[in-house]
Amino acid sequence: MLNIKSGKVLRPQKVVIYGPEGIGKTTFAAGFPDPVFIDTEGSTYHMDVRRVDKPGSWTELLMVVKQFAASPDVCKTVIIDTADWAEQLCSAEICAKSQKQSIEDFGYGKGYTYLQEEFGKLLNALEDVVNAGMNVVITAHAKMRKFEQPDEMGAYDRWEMKLTKQVAPVVKEWADMVLSANYKTYVVAADDKGKKHKAQGGKRVLRTSHHPCWDAKNRHGLPEELPLEYAQIAHCIGNQPIAAPPDPAPVPTTTPQTTQALEISRAPGSTAPAAKAPEAPAEPVRQGDIPDKVFALMQTSNIFEEEVRKVFSGKGYYPEDTPWSILEAEGFVDGWIIPQWGNIVAMALQDRPLPF
Repeated sequence: MLNIKSGKVLRPQKVVIYGPEGIGKTTFAAGFPDPVFIDTEGSTYHMDVRRVDKPGSWTELLMVVKQFAASPDVCKTVIIDTADWAEQLCSAEICAKSQKQSIEDFGYGKGYTYLQEEFGKLLNALEDVVNAGMNVVITAHAKMRKFEQPDEMGAYDRWEMKLTKQVAPVVKEWADMVLSANYKTYVVAADDKGKKHKAQGGKRVLRTSHHPCWDAKNRHGLPEELPLEYAQIAHCIGNQPIAAPPDPAPVPTTTPQTTQALEISRAPGSTAPAAKAPEAPAEPVRQGDIPDKVFALMQTSNIFEEEVRKVFSGKGYYPEDTPWSILEAEGFVDGWIIPQWGNIVAMALQDRPLPF
């Protein structure tokens, strides 16, 4: 019998963010709820984040992802940083199995077909992670490529993920959001004759919709351009696990927990422990004149109004009982609370009492 349902389904998100090196992709991804990094290129060592040991092979990478799917309580977001370095591991695995020096040695493009099929195994494993109730974020570097429309004359430059032509489309199809990070620059005339030009601007922005010059998409009606800040998309990120049928029988208490197989470490010299913050006893409840955008972030992060107030009052910005109308009127909501939301959440969770 068909079980037909209607309405939106809140579920974890599959997000891809790509951009040039150094623009802040990893920092942006670190703003997601309770993240753990699978660092394939070693770019998080300078950051105070949780991570697993760097996978040394494609097989090890797949094994780690499967362990996350079997350990849904270790985090709320799994981040692969980056996809292009993961693709290199995949290519090396295929060449080693076939005793080839390069993916080009297969001839007639067969190597890239094998690469696409093998990389699909990673996406399938990440789908299991999403089904277990965790967000998945994939970062990737960007490259510029000449593109020519089949029905138009001439070619133009466009930004795309630094992946092979066979793997990149599969990753874009798999994702719920593909976000393009880049610097917004303007070319202006440098002389009165208009023969010399120079670039100005350089603001970091996030593109969310397709454009002839870049690939992007989203399913949440986001503005086409946003500041490169996690708070701008925080209301789109959910952490509700997908409904599953009830277990036929309870699991014996003597069964070893699979979460022990994951060894999650922090950066050397970091000050905060890697312990998972306890769940709040209840969901945030709207009280008074809390702005809609702040309350949406509170719901997404499961943070309470009094915790937010304790953070900004502890910093000495405003008294704890300052009305929201005053905070909005003086620009504190848009100028500090929204941009610093990731740090507010971290400080609030750190101040919560341990459950034992």
